[in-house]
Amino acid sequence: MKAVTRRVWTGTWDRFSASDPGLLRLMAGLRTVSAIGLTLVALALLDTGVKLMVAGAMAAMVSTFAIKEKDVRGQAVTLGLGLPVALAAMSLGALLNHRVIAGDAFFVVLIFGAVYSRRFGDRGTALGLIGFQIYFISLFVGASVAKLPVLYLTLALAFACSAVVRFAVIPETPQRILKRLRDAFRARLAQLVAGQIELLDAEPEQMDKVLDDLRRRTARLHEAALMIQSRLEEGSRDAATAALLQRRVADAEIATERLGMLLLNARSAERADTLTLHLPHAPVPATGDLFTVEDDATVTLRRDLNALHLLVSRPASAGQGSGVAHVRNRLLGYRDEEKLPRASTAVQDVFRGLGEAARSVLGLRLALDGPQDESHDSPATTRSREEFDAEDVALAGPDEPEEDDRTGLQRLTTRAAFQVSVGSVLAIIGGEFLSSQRWYWAVLTCWVVFLNTASTGEILVKGYRRLIGTILGVIAGVALAGLVGNHTWIAFALVLLFIFAMFFTAPLSYALMSFFVTAMLGLLYTLLNTYSLDVLVLRIEETALGAVCGIIAAVLVLPVHTDRRTDELLGTVLDRLGDVVSAAVEQLCGGPASDLLGRARDLDTALDELRASTKPLTHPITPLRGRRQTARYLVALLETCAYHARSLAATAELVPHSKNVAADPRLERAGLRIAHNIEVIAAHVREEETGSKVESGASIASMIKGDGAATPPSGSVAFRVLRHLQRLDEGVAGLARPLDVPVTDRTETKAARG
Repeated sequence: MKAVTRRVWTGTWDRFSASDPGLLRLMAGLRTVSAIGLTLVALALLDTGVKLMVAGAMAAMVSTFAIKEKDVRGQAVTLGLGLPVALAAMSLGALLNHRVIAGDAFFVVLIFGAVYSRRFGDRGTALGLIGFQIYFISLFVGASVAKLPVLYLTLALAFACSAVVRFAVIPETPQRILKRLRDAFRARLAQLVAGQIELLDAEPEQMDKVLDDLRRRTARLHEAALMIQSRLEEGSRDAATAALLQRRVADAEIATERLGMLLLNARSAERADTLTLHLPHAPVPATGDLFTVEDDATVTLRRDLNALHLLVSRPASAGQGSGVAHVRNRLLGYRDEEKLPRASTAVQDVFRGLGEAARSVLGLRLALDGPQDESHDSPATTRSREEFDAEDVALAGPDEPEEDDRTGLQRLTTRAAFQVSVGSVLAIIGGEFLSSQRWYWAVLTCWVVFLNTASTGEILVKGYRRLIGTILGVIAGVALAGLVGNHTWIAFALVLLFIFAMFFTAPLSYALMSFFVTAMLGLLYTLLNTYSLDVLVLRIEETALGAVCGIIAAVLVLPVHTDRRTDELLGTVLDRLGDVVSAAVEQLCGGPASDLLGRARDLDTALDELRASTKPLTHPITPLRGRRQTARYLVALLETCAYHARSLAATAELVPHSKNVAADPRLERAGLRIAHNIEVIAAHVREEETGSKVESGASIASMIKGDGAATPPSGSVAFRVLRHLQRLDEGVAGLARPLDVPVTDRTETKAARG
């Protein structure tokens, strides 16, 4: 019974940790709620009034969520600097509270400084946010000069409680975060393998749903890999360890995604396109009959996919045992041609993919948990361990981050500061007409819709979502206010619950977060005895006004149109893609070793930014359906190209150290053609006149044959490289069509070469 309970608990926890990588949302919510709860208890012991308790709770919330630095020392310094900033903001709020013109002018200056300070990194962002929010709190609670001493005490107590929770009650170190992220990566890896098992057994009418699940799980695995890479430098003991873990995570991601592609190809009546795994609602490939008959190969494949799932989902801390070692040895044996079962070439490719996936899982465990028991190793397992040892002899350290060379109004933070300031002026004027007491709600909305946005389209979508969440929150606030009545501590308990929900749902849905914020404010107004239906309706009006003012400012003041923003990021992605492909092919041809996976990480980061910038174009409210489909298609094509580029980089990294992967200078022609095509498309996106066209022509394999060489056998490393180059060539050529880049046909290519 205990074993069953433990298994159920482990499975449930794995699913939860996979849904919240690194438990970042859970910890953010718990830390904020704990800081607020501790502040409320301390203020209650001092017998303060409800208004001061509300001020202390809001200050504790701000001092907790504003600080985003990753190292503990930096967090402590920022928290220490935040207290004098908060005291100054509260003092100015109390002094200017009844001086309308001077107070409004200072508020605009404060907003400009708070946004401009984002250029100084996490610390500047945190201090600017603390200054703005504490000034807002002074307006919310009606601070006055006479109340400043007790307000100072309240702020100091809130910051002290925030420090106790952050550094003692729920300490958060880069090492702990990285460990939880690794556990989440393992859980998401297991979920992807489970989805591949479903793909094997899916009926034709189930393929749509199974493929949608597979796409989502593949994207979530990639998200977890990116989050790990962003924490490696701070969470690892040295650069070599970080580089080792980065390589192993990338290997596991690539090998598992490749296994899914091979399985999809084996299930299809014709060769499946890699784009199928990256384009939402892509046409489902026609299902073949390879797995309709329960032959020995199908039974073995199903058994070994479940065995791989066991290897992935079973933590190394749970112990290996001879049974698990036997399963691992059997899967690694598929890396040898003689161990493959008798089946079609497509099915044998799936077994080869199983062997490579098992090898990547072994490498991930060695990187995470160190040396393990080798007493049950087979020759195939021993060979895999030796390959890892050879690969890890020399590891490149992480690259230095690039500096933003933009200055003046071209700098995003400067541009945003002017936009928010103009929008805030409009919000103050309009808000005063709506209410001389609560005009600051419009300013707050204008401020919020500019946070973490970089284009007019993003601001429009964010303002729309905030308004929807606010309307629904008002409805909930009306109902809750009637239920709570004068029960102060019940109201505070619900406030804490909504704050936790606000932080837990913030990365998932901005509308949902706005709902919890507004419902919480309804309870706060109840606590302050200022609740009425008119107040909550005014909240909707002020929110709508603030969103409109923000959109007007974004459109009229130094606008960054969504098309321009996406074009800039598309050019960056193409540059990163060209860097990875050129460096990988150079190393595959025998060139010097370089940090290929570091370049692949830069490509993934740029692609993630592009994906985020296209959300306004792909949002359901977008009236231009054609642009929405084009944006989705382009992002999916780029994700496909990035997958093949990562695979090339991972294979090329083996060349200097592995005995099984040899350099091949014949790949240079293929690499040059792909790099040329990427440069042509990037120049077209930047509207540079080059006169060049995208070259299309013979397949990569035929180019190799043209050099007098035979096509490598299926399953070999050389065949895998050719396949990735071929898919890259097709993907890059596919980018040319929706972007209207001229393409040469085969006749033109032959004539030019002649």
